[in-house]
Amino acid sequence: MLHGREPERAHLAALVEQARAGNGAVLVVLGEPGVGKTALLRDLTNPQQPSGERGDLRVLRTAGVESESPLPYAALHRLLRPVADFDPLPAPQARALRVAFGLEEGPTVEPFLVGVATLSVLTNAAEPDHPLLCVVDDAHWLDSASADALLFAARQLSADPVAMVFAARTGETAGREFTAPGLPVLEIRGLGDRAARQLLDERGGDALPGEVAQRLVRDTGGNPLALLELPTELSPAQLQGQVPLPRQLALTAGVERAFLDRCRRLPQPVQTLLLVAAADATGRAATVRQAAATLGVDGTAWADAERSTLLSVSSDTVTVRHPLVRSAVYQAATSFEQRQVHRALAQAVDADDPDRATWHRAAAADGPDAAVADALADVAVRAEQRGGHGAAADAFERSAALTAKEPDRATRLFGAARTAWAAGQTMRARALAAAAREHAVDPLQRADIDRLRARIEVNVGSAVDSHRIFTVAARTIAHHDTGRALEMACAAALNRAYGADSGATLGADVLTEMLAPTVTDTPRTTCLRLLLRTLTATGDQDWAKVIPALEQSLEAGREVEDLDVMGNLGNTALHLGHDEGARFYYSAMEAAAREAGAGMVVIYALERLMFAHLPTGPWTAVRSSADEALTLARSVGQPTLTAAPLACLALLAALTGSDDVDDRLAEVEDVATRHPLGIMTGPTHDVTRWAKGARAAAQGDAGGALHHLSGMRVPALHRFAFIDRLESAVRAGDTNQALIWVEELVPFATGTGQAWAVGATNLGRALTATDPADAASSFEQAVGHYRRANRPYDLARTQLAYGEFLRRTNRRVDARTHLRPALETFTELGASPLVERATQELRASGETARKRDPSTLLDLTPMELKVAQLVSTGLSNKDVAAQCWVSPRTVAFHLRNVFTKVGVSSRTELAQLDFN
Repeated sequence: MLHGREPERAHLAALVEQARAGNGAVLVVLGEPGVGKTALLRDLTNPQQPSGERGDLRVLRTAGVESESPLPYAALHRLLRPVADFDPLPAPQARALRVAFGLEEGPTVEPFLVGVATLSVLTNAAEPDHPLLCVVDDAHWLDSASADALLFAARQLSADPVAMVFAARTGETAGREFTAPGLPVLEIRGLGDRAARQLLDERGGDALPGEVAQRLVRDTGGNPLALLELPTELSPAQLQGQVPLPRQLALTAGVERAFLDRCRRLPQPVQTLLLVAAADATGRAATVRQAAATLGVDGTAWADAERSTLLSVSSDTVTVRHPLVRSAVYQAATSFEQRQVHRALAQAVDADDPDRATWHRAAAADGPDAAVADALADVAVRAEQRGGHGAAADAFERSAALTAKEPDRATRLFGAARTAWAAGQTMRARALAAAAREHAVDPLQRADIDRLRARIEVNVGSAVDSHRIFTVAARTIAHHDTGRALEMACAAALNRAYGADSGATLGADVLTEMLAPTVTDTPRTTCLRLLLRTLTATGDQDWAKVIPALEQSLEAGREVEDLDVMGNLGNTALHLGHDEGARFYYSAMEAAAREAGAGMVVIYALERLMFAHLPTGPWTAVRSSADEALTLARSVGQPTLTAAPLACLALLAALTGSDDVDDRLAEVEDVATRHPLGIMTGPTHDVTRWAKGARAAAQGDAGGALHHLSGMRVPALHRFAFIDRLESAVRAGDTNQALIWVEELVPFATGTGQAWAVGATNLGRALTATDPADAASSFEQAVGHYRRANRPYDLARTQLAYGEFLRRTNRRVDARTHLRPALETFTELGASPLVERATQELRASGETARKRDPSTLLDLTPMELKVAQLVSTGLSNKDVAAQCWVSPRTVAFHLRNVFTKVGVSSRTELAQLDFN
């Protein structure tokens, strides 16, 4: 019976009711050891409840086990085993799950895809009349691969009759903490005074004296386990108040000590049996029995262990009473005793589970052991193949610790660094890569390690340091491996182009050699040489050479399928304002990564695609890319990756006149304060300043707009926001600043010949001209160039400025010819502040603008728009779900909303709409 837990039980019951109503529900239950988390979960899933309350509910259970944490997907496998049906899953998801569970050999799977498959299995197993409840206890001990997959599924639940409950310990957990940002949390605290006294009375049979009970309740904080266990360490006289209680009754440590004291009073064979059970992770009685027998434990010890209540045996399962028993018994054992036990367990599980046996052998080793190190390295390779990058990092690192030979140790430390990075463990990856670099001798291996070090720096450290590492590494191996050298030289040059220049150079001879084509060049090598030529000219500001080289590299890239090359081509095109090239390569990168289930690469591509869409529109595409990037980043638990999409959504809110600008900006600031943003620090800073400047301009605060926009630092974003920056200076009366910015852009515009850049300089001259005739001529040229540039928003801004000029110079009829299309574009984009401004100008010119109803597509959420676009191409709900990484029920939910909002009743009608 649970005492004093009515509010918590009601909260959990409401969660189930939410799932029963067809809405996905998730809760993380947190509390100190012994506070009653497991008891609440047991109550929630109690089959003895009346059938009307629980009979329709299907329950799946799993739990984290400390000694099992290095084994990828162990906990997930236990959870899904009763419902894992691979046939209904899309083929890539089915294969990913089979490989993850060791049921199939194959190429390395993406862990992201395992998370998607987990979502599919859970939602497929749930029915409207039979909701699914997933209970995950001791989540702080989950293996990282299981935790990632389960949290992804939890965050992606929507219109699904599925509830998920995670229970995790707070406080000291040997460095392991279960973090689930964004998910609702229920904190379990100690029992109140009345409930705690009821529990004490129930335990003891006789009521304790009030002073004794009060002291126990106070010192334990109402912790139920402590209330039950600490009295066992007190004498009858102390319990009756005849002898003073100890000065301090510690909580967790005290309970552990109580368990340990009980254990130590048992015969030695029973203590050995408990230690074997504590070190085992399988819970299989046969395994524990065989290992214990190896250490001389007989049947009598089993009976004594069960009578102690510290161990229970049910059928073929052995259960240690509480995680605190497990930790107390194991941590109190000597290192020699622990090694003995692990050696025995290795023999017991060897044939059934070789990977687990290898981990036991590693725990039994007390120094370098080549055979165990080799076997553990093989375990790491298998874990990586299954998508368990965190487990692979653990295995590689432990293998390195058991390795005596320096080259092999370097290889294994690098493997640990590489897989830790893939698992999102950035600081650990950084330290491991540095350690691997110290032991590496081979120049190619050093180059590979340096490439990883530089990538880590560019993402979470110093982009300037990244430039230095890339440059030095490329220079060092230029004569050893052209492909590696070119890749790193391009990465360094791209850093330099975006303002991260350490001063390190390749050297003239090395650069010349790298740029020279050879007859043996592959398409990838050819593309990288051309890209390096483009970026070198960019860094030197030799603008006349940039665009021809860029066009060649973009063309050569069409024969290359390497995602890194696609990303660098897109980044270069974006930096140089080559809109078509940026959209093409980011879209290609996203499509290829989506097909492969490479979720992190999809996020990378979407975060850049949103900026590629910004100048060319429609803004619904910008919003869609930003929103999906944000959702996915949160789903995979990567808050750092939310900064850029949040900043972009803040900018979009400012440009469209939305009232959530402050909320978005506050979210960006929170992320930037808590997490290192690496190379995205500058862009995130600039986009938030752009958002603040755009909002100030819309509110008529030209000085404020100029203040914010003057603080932008990234050259590419300077050019993106050129019209906003230019107009803020002019409206604030700072013509000199406007002229400076125009002159800064002139060399780029003249050298590259980019239509939008030439148009921007013409617009700058028009807005700063003192002669009306010069201004009119410059406006005409600006409009002409922007028409060729295919940048509708910039064209409309130019037409609005020109229309305002013509109206002020009493050429009202001419003004209307520019104000009308500007108003139309602003309306289509949803740029409310400029719609209002253009409407007022048109009215001042003598024409009343006909109010247009904005497209109903603007009412769609980003997810609804994406679903509508995919369904309109003929895809089924199941196919759309596979592409969007949600459940078919969620697709159906969004599709119903789409039908209602756009006023159609069938897929055929939907297919006739223009979503572009």
